[in-house]
Amino acid sequence: MTSARSAHVVGLGLIGASLALALRGAGWRVSGDDADPEVVARALSRGVVDATSLAADVTLVAIATPAGAVVDVAHDYLARVGDPGLIVTDVAGVKGAIVREVTAPRFVGGHPMAGSELRGLDGARADLFQGCTWVLTPTDATPADVYGRLHGYLREIGANVVAVSSTDHDRLVALASHVPHLLAGALMNQAADAAREDAVLLQLAAGGFRDMTRIAAGDPAIWPDILFENRDAITTALTSLEQRLRDLRGALETRDEPALYESLQRAAHARRQLPGRALSSEDMAYLRVLIADRPGSLAHVTMTASEMLVNIFDIEIAHAIEGNRGTLLLAVDAREADRFMAALRGQHFEVVRER
Repeated sequence: MTSARSAHVVGLGLIGASLALALRGAGWRVSGDDADPEVVARALSRGVVDATSLAADVTLVAIATPAGAVVDVAHDYLARVGDPGLIVTDVAGVKGAIVREVTAPRFVGGHPMAGSELRGLDGARADLFQGCTWVLTPTDATPADVYGRLHGYLREIGANVVAVSSTDHDRLVALASHVPHLLAGALMNQAADAAREDAVLLQLAAGGFRDMTRIAAGDPAIWPDILFENRDAITTALTSLEQRLRDLRGALETRDEPALYESLQRAAHARRQLPGRALSSEDMAYLRVLIADRPGSLAHVTMTASEMLVNIFDIEIAHAIEGNRGTLLLAVDAREADRFMAALRGQHFEVVRER
């Protein structure tokens, strides 16, 4: 009987402990470590991890430390574990500097777009990643089998995996995650300050206010590190947003009803167009993509999918017995399959749809 696969999680806060629970739920043996011995003791007593020591047959090391520590921790584990089958990844909210400094083919940067207003180990949930978007940042040095295996591991715990470059990740996540957190905090502080004179204000906080400020309740300790690492992209996004707010204020001051209506209408339409997440197996199409069997080929395909908002639900790599070519077996949304195939063929990939 084949033994369970083994993973090691470094950092047992909200994300790390949730990942440990999710992997255990998928049948993995999971060890873990944290800088705080008390956290480690509680993780063991609650069954979040099975052990603290690194297993000899460890398959996956996931680094869930603050972003500033990821590079050193990654280098440490890559040097400590010589097994070429090991994959090392991280969950930091900023990717550019990490991916530039950790160039080993066995490392693939990652970022789960998931969280909770609860903090630390106490907020950990095995289902935290169900339906979440998990970003991976492969490079031209990333072997196809390394990416494919990691993609599969993350799909096992319910995540939807997308691939982008580390540079694009930081630019895009500034607007999708970092700026919203700053805005939620600013709005909450504005209301809290006003409530000092009008206490009834917070009793008037209805669903919209609560939805917009929910993320402000998250752990503030993790954010300065992330925000400073990505400050260039964040300040660019904030500058653009400041201009948008000035335009709205101007429309109010001049009673420009068409401008206000157009802004609200566009926002409502864009909100309704946000991608859905659920898809049943019968709605999938299966594609075979012939690629050069060398690092970089798979990253090109997966990044094309991400740019087109085509979710790859499953991926396998079949290596050719002879020659330097291989085949990607992809499961994608059937409604997007033809468009995706056309784009790949336009980039000179050979693609066959099986269903």
